[in-house]
Amino acid sequence: MSNRQAEFFSSEAHERLRALTNDQSSTFRPGQLEAIEQLVLQRTRVLLVQRTGWGKSAVYFIATRLLRDRGAGPTLLVSPLLALMRNQIEAALRMGVRATTINSSNQEEWEAVYAAIDSDRIDVLLISPERLANRDFRTEHLPSLARRGGLLVVDEVHCISDWGHDFRPDYRRIKGVLDLLPRSIPVLGCTATANDRVVDDVADQLGNELVRIRGPLGREGLRLRVYEPAHQQMRLAWLAETIPKLPGTGIVYCLTIRDADRVAAWLSSQGIIAVAYSGDSDNDRRLEIEQQLLGNQVKVVAATSALGMGFDKPDLSFVIHYQAPGSPIAYYQQVGRAGRNLADSWGILLQGYEDADIQNYFIDSAFPTIVQAHEIVGLLEQTASPLKLTEIERVVNVRRSRLHQLLKILEVDDAVERVPAGWQRTLQPWSYDSERVEAVTALRWGEQSQMAEYASTGQCRMNLLRSYLDDPHAHPCGICDNCLSDHRKLGAGSQAVQAAVDFLRESALSIEPRKQVPGEGRIPTDQRCEPGRVLALWRDGGWGALVQRGKAEGHFDDELVDASADLIRNRWKPDPAPTWVSYVPSRRHPALVRDLAQRIAQELGLPCHDAVDTAQDTQPQKFMQNSAKQYANIKDAFRIVPDVPSGPVLLVDDIVDSRWTFTVIAAQLRRSGARLVYPFALADTAGRSARD
Repeated sequence: MSNRQAEFFSSEAHERLRALTNDQSSTFRPGQLEAIEQLVLQRTRVLLVQRTGWGKSAVYFIATRLLRDRGAGPTLLVSPLLALMRNQIEAALRMGVRATTINSSNQEEWEAVYAAIDSDRIDVLLISPERLANRDFRTEHLPSLARRGGLLVVDEVHCISDWGHDFRPDYRRIKGVLDLLPRSIPVLGCTATANDRVVDDVADQLGNELVRIRGPLGREGLRLRVYEPAHQQMRLAWLAETIPKLPGTGIVYCLTIRDADRVAAWLSSQGIIAVAYSGDSDNDRRLEIEQQLLGNQVKVVAATSALGMGFDKPDLSFVIHYQAPGSPIAYYQQVGRAGRNLADSWGILLQGYEDADIQNYFIDSAFPTIVQAHEIVGLLEQTASPLKLTEIERVVNVRRSRLHQLLKILEVDDAVERVPAGWQRTLQPWSYDSERVEAVTALRWGEQSQMAEYASTGQCRMNLLRSYLDDPHAHPCGICDNCLSDHRKLGAGSQAVQAAVDFLRESALSIEPRKQVPGEGRIPTDQRCEPGRVLALWRDGGWGALVQRGKAEGHFDDELVDASADLIRNRWKPDPAPTWVSYVPSRRHPALVRDLAQRIAQELGLPCHDAVDTAQDTQPQKFMQNSAKQYANIKDAFRIVPDVPSGPVLLVDDIVDSRWTFTVIAAQLRRSGARLVYPFALADTAGRSARD
């Protein structure tokens, strides 16, 4: 390319950049124009490893426009979180890039989108990697898109590698898309969180001829701070006192949905405009929250990792972690959302005593075991017709979320396939890759140790984060707590701490009645329990720790009995009110719950009846991993004594986990004459807070 051609191309690209940014003074950052030239002029494959906020989307939108101007077909953009790219799509429209999506939330638009693609009226089609799992899309639309495409973009390309912190099985299908592409179609992979090992793995899958463009990962002006582990009430109090003092708006990241909801509710109760954001939020609600945050209509969003990749608010002034993620790379990805276009911003890590338990769960559940995998493949091999998910669950003791993941992995490995009637075995040979699972799991434990090292280090925190990402440009930031020797303790006023304790203790949770038995249909309404209540979460900063201590000591404190009676009488107020009390019996600890129920009954002024007895020994429900197994384990475990009172009953247990114990006993009590059954438990240990 001559100098004149290079100048013309540079001028053309800069014109598109200024349209994209709506700023006539905009210039490219180092590496951006080089990447665009490689894609548009050289038609090669490029891997961009650049910090959050660097402008990777500008590369692929400008490259798309320039390729389209030269007669190329539309860009296919694979992104893990399409809902979080709406602001990027709006920006692309300013420079004439017409972008749209096909996803589960806009099915009514699919026909029009495909028609627009066929008539060449779409420049960028955004899809999730899960869309590649759709048989109709793979067979009817993907081959044509691949042949006619002008550019393939894989956003957050580290997800393609199971060595990465956020591996997603459906990303492996991208290798099949590459096989459909003519070699003349350029490919772009983008990420901010890939170390050398992940980069090499991505290169193996996208092609070793990748042009790698890697820049420094440091974030100027991002002030990193870490506080020592603290109980929930201390962290909540600190948030309530600190967030109003911070400029601008921010995000508080939580490891679980339940904690995100709880943090948002607490901050709201303290007069701070806060909302919760998670994968449980419906699509319209997520869009609303994103727009509120972008428009500075809320002070803070308490979020899970669902608000992460793809979300861009350049003036986000703080990111606080209520709990520590399992790896420093995941932490870098999230904390890097702060201060992209600000001279000064905050990245603060609060550590909780519960962090390790949650992290351990995520590590332990990342891969199904070899036994589970062989059970599923063997089961499908033995059946002549496809099996539904519920039919697999009745045989294989695996949690539904893990079963979904395992079936997805096996499907990507071509061992099983999804058909309209369910799941079936393919004819392809398959073996469990134990060596790789063990190696990746060991890596996850190592990343957890690195996160602990980051929290306890005395060296520059940004420098250490960058070293974990193999950034050759790492150097001390000069503004983190270690660089400034600013090692203050996590502190909050006693009134704020007591208010947080009161909030946690008043945050009673519902026990929602189960309505369906796996494989047997709906539970008749006259056999269901009513919505119940649970006093606390296991080990939380309110009553949870006291419940845990009582369970270990074999006797629950009077304070728990008083709090239970107060909840039932003054806050729950079931209507019609219970006229008697009973309890869930146990062969292992026969006195513990009986004593609790009798004391609660006494406080409420109600009689306590031994209405339920054990019929047979069962395994602890915590060993049963899905509803089918939990129900099968418990369905014949109890019997009802003769002459049960007919009035509404308060059914007491110390712990609620799967809810099947309450469900089974309630059905038996109601068949025996009890009018209504109200479940009550001291603590919820179901793990929903960890798994969500």
